[in-house]
Amino acid sequence: MTISNLAVLPSSQTFSQKSRDFCRRDLIPLWPEALWKIEAGIVRTVTWSEEGNQISLGYWGVGDVIGQPLSRLDPFQVECLTPVTVSLIPPPQWSEELESILSHVKQAQELHSIVQTQSTDLRLLNFLNWLAKKFGNPTELGLLIDVRLTHLEIADVIGITRVSVTRMMQRLEQRGIILRPRRHCIILKSAL
Repeated sequence: MTISNLAVLPSSQTFSQKSRDFCRRDLIPLWPEALWKIEAGIVRTVTWSEEGNQISLGYWGVGDVIGQPLSRLDPFQVECLTPVTVSLIPPPQWSEELESILSHVKQAQELHSIVQTQSTDLRLLNFLNWLAKKFGNPTELGLLIDVRLTHLEIADVIGITRVSVTRMMQRLEQRGIILRPRRHCIILKSAL
């Protein structure tokens, strides 16, 4: 992983750059006075518990705004799950991104609501529906969720074990709710 979140504040030259590209697993640099708008790709925001366990906070894609000013958590990181292109938004332009900032809050609340679902089977299905709504591409078989998430990463988001996710994914596949033609993609049939 590239450590690019050093406490180096952006310069006026940094703000003048139109966009910046990052590779899968890179960390997007964060500053207290800068927001990023995602132009291409998918990222996730994470923090850690006092015990050192990673906590996934959300998944963000094209059109979403991310950055340190949207979180009070420390530590806080933005990790690229795919190749990503972002544009830096300086504070004077934040008001122009109000709709995207409000969308960020709403999506975080939706994900929090999913995580609080009592039934773990329903929690997983709701999370898959959330991913399909956010990142799904229609196919003749259903919505293709082509986001590279391991069962451990899914378990981390919804607060269950990796073994439980694997077992529940197998049951969903046996029931015909999902298809998994490749290792990291899911076709959610129930989302149509």
